[in-house]
Amino acid sequence: MNDAEAGDNSRPEAVELPRAEVRRWKWRFPVVWLLPVAAAVVAGYLMYDSVRDFGPLVTIRFNEVNGLKSKQTLVKYRGVPIGEVVAIDLDADLRQALVKVRLHRSAAAVARKESVFWIVRPEVGLNNISGLGTVITGAEIGVQPGGGAPAAEFVGLDNAPVMPEAKGLSIILRTRHLGALRANAPVYYRGIAVGTVLDPHLGTNATAVDVRLLILPRYAALVRAGSRFWNAGGIDVNLGLFKGLEINVESLGALIAGGVAFATPPAGAGKSGAGPVAEGTVFQLFDKPEKKWLGWAPQIALPAEPDAPAAVAGRGAPDPAP
Repeated sequence: MNDAEAGDNSRPEAVELPRAEVRRWKWRFPVVWLLPVAAAVVAGYLMYDSVRDFGPLVTIRFNEVNGLKSKQTLVKYRGVPIGEVVAIDLDADLRQALVKVRLHRSAAAVARKESVFWIVRPEVGLNNISGLGTVITGAEIGVQPGGGAPAAEFVGLDNAPVMPEAKGLSIILRTRHLGALRANAPVYYRGIAVGTVLDPHLGTNATAVDVRLLILPRYAALVRAGSRFWNAGGIDVNLGLFKGLEINVESLGALIAGGVAFATPPAGAGKSGAGPVAEGTVFQLFDKPEKKWLGWAPQIALPAEPDAPAAVAGRGAPDPAP
């Protein structure tokens, strides 16, 4: 073998190739973004939580909405917020205000046909104070849940209705002119408030005004067939030659807030011996009392007050049954 052949069979020397350099990319989150991201997460959760609590949207018509504010006025039932006013506008005829209310999901059952809404405002009188909290927090909308089919439109009341759980004797007074008498005015017996005026309204034939009264259960026995009712909101002035000027006022509260007073004759005077009257009995409402009515002083036993001893209640013997 010659040198040329030996050269062809020889292996080339191994050449070391350079190694590839792999660079690992490390992503670093800028600390400056932590606060905006956290704020976005919290805002998203709050938005989801508020939307999750959304209930039905209802529209309530009111004659006037003084004191109501969008996004501020609440709807409350028994003092618990169950909705919020989201918009206030006028109807197409510019005669009424349309108040849109978003109810809470937990109060969706309130959106029923027979539910009643009204604006709660402070009322201050000599006998009671109601809605005083709205002086600080502003007006709010009250609701009395009812039944019926689901509804989205309601007509609001001008005054708060009497709650259905209110118990007592319901009677009707009939008069030709209502005068200054209004709903929620007190009913007096000997100057003591024993009931309240519910809802004055026109009679069925529109020739008279019917005024519904609610007498508290403890005082229901005071109302008998011979009882006489009169408007207690005025002043009776008599000028006599020998007695001089005589002024009769039922009470200062009745003079300011209006009201109804009544008297019951003693036993033996006509139909007065009858027991308590039935629900819905109709009486006439007089403008002022007759002098003899003010002298009636029947002995009628009354149930004991919740916190009073039994011996205190109903002093004197009751009127005998006929």
